[in-house]
Parts: sequence; C-alpha cells; structure tokens
Amino acid sequence: MPGMTFTWTLSGHGWADCLVADDQTQAEATASYITLAPNDLLEAVTRIVAMPGETRAQFEAEPTIFRWIFFREGDHVWIQMLQMPDRQRHDKAGIQLWSSWQTVDTLARAIIRGFDTVASERGESRYQDKWGHPFPRTELEKLRAVWRQYQSGGSSEG
Repeated sequence: MPGMTFTWTLSGHGWADCLVADDQTQAEATASYITLAPNDLLEAVTRIVAMPGETRAQFEAEPTIFRWIFFREGDHVWIQMLQMPDRQRHDKAGIQLWSSWQTVDTLARAIIRGFDTVASERGESRYQDKWGHPFPRTELEKLRAVWRQYQSGGSSEG
C-alpha cells in the first residue's frame, strides 16, 4: 500500500494550495477562504476515521470546486479528488485528479502532519492573518483524538 503526503500552503490572502500525493502520483487543489475548506476536510477525515462509510469535503476555488470523496471499508479508505466545474454538478461531471487506497492510519497521519506543519511553521496568528479565518485547531485536535482512539482499537463516534 502506498504512503501518502498532504501539504496545505497559504498562497495569498484568502487562498491556499493543497498538494496530496502517494508513491504513484500527486495532485494540487486550490481553496478560497469563502468557505472553511480546511475545517471541512478535517471534519470529513475525522468522520471516516471514526466509522466506515462515505463522506465528502469541498474546496471552493471560485468557480471551480475540488471535491474530496472518502470511502472506507474496514481499515482501508478509497480517496478521490475531483475537479468540478461548479458545486451543483454530480461527481460524474468532474475530472478525477487523484485517487488512492490508503489505510485509515496513513490517511489520518498525513492530514494531521500536514496541518501540524502549517501551525509550527507559520504560527496560528499569522495563519489567521493570511487565510482570513482562525487555524482549525478544534477540528485538528478532534481528528487527533479520534485517530488515537482508532489506533487503540476503541470504537469512536463521528
């Protein structure tokens, strides 16, 4: 099973670039501060770590949408990133930019590491100044707690 990396970079006031990669390929997405994209992504990953099933997150890139789809079976998650012409469209109207099978552990670790890096390198107050919204500390810590519970073999609630 390939590894995974996730990078969240603030590229301009109210704009961020996201790079996701595994051992085979990578893709980039852009997010605007008009929605709480990092919060939504962290919440979606928390839900998929907490229980099997499907969940989603979206990044608004005005007018393009980057849609993340997570589908978990057992200890593995199928992840897709689609580029959509707008938010109203069905998944089939999108272009798949990246997809990968990852373990729940690998997914959680990559997302946590990506946001921990942002917090340590930029600082939470500088992050807010550049992004326009506070650093998603609450969502990050909830993901970390659910991941620890998952690692210990305990059940968790989304």
